[in-house]
Amino acid sequence: QVQLVESGGGLVQPGGSLRLSCAASGRTITSYAWFRRAPGKEREFVAAIRWSGGSTNYAASVKGRFTISRDNAKNTVFLQMNSLKPEDTAVYYCAGESANTYTYWGQGTQVTVSS
Repeated sequence: QVQLVESGGGLVQPGGSLRLSCAASGRTITSYAWFRRAPGKEREFVAAIRWSGGSTNYAASVKGRFTISRDNAKNTVFLQMNSLKPEDTAVYYCAGESANTYTYWGQGTQVTVSS
């Protein structure tokens, strides 16, 4: 069993920064990702990282502003979000991959970008 616990969300002004954390426990996962769901919209992919090797992948809407990383020793995945925009407002979810499917999900953390 895998448990994912997100933290680090909050309210930030446009142009500001936040760092989300996802603490993982349980068995080793191949890759982790961040997704988000804005009010009234479908859930969308934000970024992913492979645990071994650390290769990353980003949605076009966040590329150059967001950075996904991992701390192997702490079994934690991070999402550094810079130059935040109001359209980044959403609940952000951490997900863990198993058998090519994001099977494990955290409870989500709210990010609100507003002046």
